[in-house]
Amino acid sequence: MLKLPALVDVHVHVREPGQTHKEDWDSVTQAALAGGIATILAMPNTQPPVFDGATLDLALNAAKEKARCDYAQFVGAGPTNASVVAALAPKAAGLKMYLDSTFGELRLDDMTLWTPHFQQFPKSAPMVMHAESRTLAAAILFSAMYDRPIHIAHVSLREEILLVKAAKERGLKVTCEVCPHHLFLTKSETPSGFAEVRPRLATQADVDSLWANLDVIDCFATDHAPHTRAEKEAQNPPPGFPGLETILPLLLTAASEGRITIEQIVEKMRVNPQRIFNLPEQPKTWIEIDENVQYEIRAAESFTRCGWTPFEGWRVKGKVRKVVLRGKTAFEDGQILAQAGSGRNVRLDYPQLEASPHILG
Repeated sequence: MLKLPALVDVHVHVREPGQTHKEDWDSVTQAALAGGIATILAMPNTQPPVFDGATLDLALNAAKEKARCDYAQFVGAGPTNASVVAALAPKAAGLKMYLDSTFGELRLDDMTLWTPHFQQFPKSAPMVMHAESRTLAAAILFSAMYDRPIHIAHVSLREEILLVKAAKERGLKVTCEVCPHHLFLTKSETPSGFAEVRPRLATQADVDSLWANLDVIDCFATDHAPHTRAEKEAQNPPPGFPGLETILPLLLTAASEGRITIEQIVEKMRVNPQRIFNLPEQPKTWIEIDENVQYEIRAAESFTRCGWTPFEGWRVKGKVRKVVLRGKTAFEDGQILAQAGSGRNVRLDYPQLEASPHILG
């Protein structure tokens, strides 16, 4: 067995509150443990969105009752809530800013609405951007103007990864993540409906550019965004893929093929997320993996509530056999052993780290 540090997923859509038929804190943390992930950071675009003290408490109370792995909850930037979310920073995973398509209270229609958040949200706290192409360039400009670190979510295009690379070479405080579906899928090879995701699947040239710039990528994150099979088969399917249970076997398979190393997987799914998002150490926490077992990915065998995967039938090599969380076996040989509510809030239930001036350096 290969023993590794337990992993972190910094980009997860839990769907609670508001859409628990897709997922909730119980099912999503079971899926995380099955995927070798012991900490998830939850996105705020729920129904209602998490954008003030009341909605943050709503999400955290549900997590406290149901979560089986460790967690934190992002707050969302809106047009008028900059001072509110800045005050919530110590309780939150960070601030999520939707600079492209989103809805309701989290819609930021123009760049003048970004300014109060860049001015007021603490520089020691993570700020994550949903930014694509030109808005990604604009976000980097804001980072430079206000001298504050930013993290770019789900980079998917050649032009984007090269822009992040150029920003880093100039010493700007920018980090980024890439999702497994943008590493392994292209728009031409994925069936209609089930290909619907944001950012959209790209070309093989874009995929190749991500692999060619692994050193630029700080984190691998799933952007786990579950919808039911019926919703994905509808005339206007919602965007999003499940990913918690498939990211590690996909990466382990790539490692067996020499495309990436185990050390790089740990760096981008544990070491860098811990540094960038100022996460505490989890004592006596690790995963055990059978590197040699080969099998096919089957949605029917997964814990996520959505019931499908874009990687159905893919043959992979490497399987999570055991997850130990804080000295207790949380998952073993396909069985969830952690109890609902046993997960801890990494912002409130651990000794707090001092804010680092190079948290995103």
